[in-house]
Amino acid sequence: MSLKKYEEKRDFSKTAEPKAGESKDKNKLQFVIQKHDATRLHYDFRLEMDGVLKSWAVPKGPSTDPQNKRLAMMVEDHPFDYKDFEGTIPKGEYGGGTVIVWDEGTYEPIEEIKGKKAQEKHLLKQLADGSVKIKLNGEKLKGEFALVKTKGMGENGWLLIKHKDDFASTKDITKQDKSVLSGKTIGAMEKNAEMVWKDGKEQKVSNTKKTNAKEPGPDEAIIGEQEEVDVKSILKKAPKSEIPEAIKPMLATLVDEPFDDDAWQYEVKWDGYRALAFVNKGNVELSSRNNKSFNDKFYPIYDLLSEWKINAVLDGEILVLNDKGISQFGTLQNWRSEADGELVFYVFDLLWYDGKNLMDLPLYQRQAVLNEILPGDDDRVRLGKVFKASGIDFFAAAEKMGLEGIIAKKINSTYTPDRRSKDWLKIKVSKRQEVVIAGFTKNEDTSKAFSSLLLGVYEKGKLQYVGKVGTGFSDKLQKTMIKQFEPLITGESPFEELPDVNKPSRFRPNPPKAKATWLKPELVCEVAFTEITEDGVFRHPSFQGMREDKKAKEVIREEEIATAEVVPQQEAESEKHSEAIKAPKHSERKTLLNPKDQTQVRKIKGHELKFTNLSKIYWPEDEVTKREMFNFYYQIADYILPYLKDRPQSLNRFPGGIHGKSFYQKDVKGKAPEWAKTFPYENGDGEKKEYLVGTDEASLLWMASLGCIEMNPWFSRIQSPDHPDYCVIDLDPDKNTFDQVIEAALETKKILDAIDVPAYCKTSGSTGMHIYIPLNAKYTYEQSQMFAKLVVNLVHNQIPEYTSLERMISARKGKMYLDFLQNRPGATIAGPYSLRPKIGATVSMPLHWDEVKKGLKMKDFNIFNAMDRLKVEGDLFKGVLGKGIDLMKAVNKAKTVFG
Repeated sequence: MSLKKYEEKRDFSKTAEPKAGESKDKNKLQFVIQKHDATRLHYDFRLEMDGVLKSWAVPKGPSTDPQNKRLAMMVEDHPFDYKDFEGTIPKGEYGGGTVIVWDEGTYEPIEEIKGKKAQEKHLLKQLADGSVKIKLNGEKLKGEFALVKTKGMGENGWLLIKHKDDFASTKDITKQDKSVLSGKTIGAMEKNAEMVWKDGKEQKVSNTKKTNAKEPGPDEAIIGEQEEVDVKSILKKAPKSEIPEAIKPMLATLVDEPFDDDAWQYEVKWDGYRALAFVNKGNVELSSRNNKSFNDKFYPIYDLLSEWKINAVLDGEILVLNDKGISQFGTLQNWRSEADGELVFYVFDLLWYDGKNLMDLPLYQRQAVLNEILPGDDDRVRLGKVFKASGIDFFAAAEKMGLEGIIAKKINSTYTPDRRSKDWLKIKVSKRQEVVIAGFTKNEDTSKAFSSLLLGVYEKGKLQYVGKVGTGFSDKLQKTMIKQFEPLITGESPFEELPDVNKPSRFRPNPPKAKATWLKPELVCEVAFTEITEDGVFRHPSFQGMREDKKAKEVIREEEIATAEVVPQQEAESEKHSEAIKAPKHSERKTLLNPKDQTQVRKIKGHELKFTNLSKIYWPEDEVTKREMFNFYYQIADYILPYLKDRPQSLNRFPGGIHGKSFYQKDVKGKAPEWAKTFPYENGDGEKKEYLVGTDEASLLWMASLGCIEMNPWFSRIQSPDHPDYCVIDLDPDKNTFDQVIEAALETKKILDAIDVPAYCKTSGSTGMHIYIPLNAKYTYEQSQMFAKLVVNLVHNQIPEYTSLERMISARKGKMYLDFLQNRPGATIAGPYSLRPKIGATVSMPLHWDEVKKGLKMKDFNIFNAMDRLKVEGDLFKGVLGKGIDLMKAVNKAKTVFG
């Protein structure tokens, strides 16, 4: 294996790191774990393989607790002799900092394989497959471990997992902090930076320079060894481009709670104005998130940027800090000159630099370049602080300090302008919302300019009333605001429905009489509030300030989504026999409906749903009631909703249970509740229908309340109705055994593997199996169907004796139908995790491919055990909604492989 990358990153005239070396042990493979205090403290896990040390940076160090799966980022190969390296790498060099050998020893595959060469060959195959299972025999670490490549963390993201065995322990093994070679700690080694461990002893090396490698300060990007980036190399590879113009910043998605995840970093959510700074050849434009110029409004920052000698596009937040370092939006909103406080521009991202577009680079690389190039001679422009820590602890600290909240960002996230991304999340300490000022009231017998503001947000393009705010502004501010209002006064209410501004509430049963003055909906302000009432009104709102940087038409109700929907527990797909993986938060729900009452009303996502005839038996042979069906869908909502959301639904109704009459209902016009989302669609025959759209638990349970035992979503979403997110191959047996279905599924997998196409399988819950291929809405249904046809033809050629491509049942002669025609607009099959109206109360269940083998039974997955399985396995089907295949590349590969 080439060490080219290793050598390119090092200057051996300045560092004593080894250049080469080879193992002299012909019987055993070696491993080493080095503790490395570089830009941040981490551990380097290295395995002898293919003549080098395959290496991973483990930020938190190894764990002997099977429940603690540790992030491990694969880095460049290191020479074999590196396993004995201890000492200090000079500051400024790649990996600058202190290294000790924390543990070392021999290792082998878990499988019993004789001979070092045979073991190595087996491990290299596992490495290529993304799942390396080994036994360690070190001084500190012993027993079984696994390295598993994981999704969502870039191409180098892995997990280091301890297996459950006699050496498993919940004790923190990293507390054993001394080198197994020299007996020194990191601190002791740092004191004598000119010494390195070589040839079994500590030696002085003349070509190393003394350094004081320290933990970074709070204004530095905190990154691990894989992020010890070479800025010159990054910029060299970045694509050339002109400076972007009039772009809008990337936005964060609001979630309901903080979380811990090694693939994410955390930042302060500042209470200020978001701003992009375009600096190029002496020309400066300081813009709001809506491209409104801040040049004059925040002239001190503009003037400072005008003095810079760099060319860059920066993303950050302008704010005014109080003496405790906390931003105050009200002060910023009223800022007119330096007498009102000193402005600070916190910069946290770099989009373009010196002719190079950086937006497609991972976040940690963009921030590393930013750290390198940002002028630091004036404290009014500061590098945004980045924390690689516990998100839960960081949120608690933010709450204690009185901050607005925190921002979580995926370390590997790219920058997508003018898009609210789930790669960036915001978690608020207090509830706040931008609102449109639609009018104001003035109470009788008051001398104030106004008594309260009438507030609204846009929903489906129409302004909806969300209440009024009467606190948070001084008399002086009111006088300023009324001057802004005067040109906008109108005689008509801008609301869809006229609100009763004198309506009493249980908090104010006798409100003062007030007269409403309506305004054209053009001004935006921000309010804080305690909660939202059932009718969508803010409770106890408090005015926070005007938002001159936001357009009224863009103000919609901001609703939290469950953190677990965006950041599910990290799972190791290939490691299904290791410790159970935690399911998303809501999977711990018990039941929605109590076991006694026959009719119950429940509020789901703010909507009242009525559930009736709850003791009615839906599955007689299994004695499963309608109540149990509702409770099942309530419990499994976190898993099934990603495959229903934004998709039109075909309602397959069984109001009398699985043996009663059933019918399909596709058109819900005039029949769906007012809150339900619908989608009008005209098929190729000119037939118009209004489909129900999957949104959340409310839509899921409303469908169930109609007797929809199974859920049948479209393959495409309403955002791109003619472009499916996946291609499906339906294995539909006739007189075949289920073992033959399994054989056909495995044959399909072989063909897809041969052309490098990922595939995901699930039981149909009836008699067959479904195989999904991710497309990511990049192709039409016609293209998807043609590809499916290509694949099933290849499968049929392999097993013609019991498969058929005939559409007519009579023409199949009892053979299994390889159905590719499901890939068309409006066609549906039962979705992942859907119940089926079959004896056994079966569930359409995603599988690991190694579960697809003879002996598997459809009834293995049912209403009784599905949740228990999901708590262990997590969502095995996530990849279906991920990166789509390159269809042309796959077709060309098929032609090459199969002719």
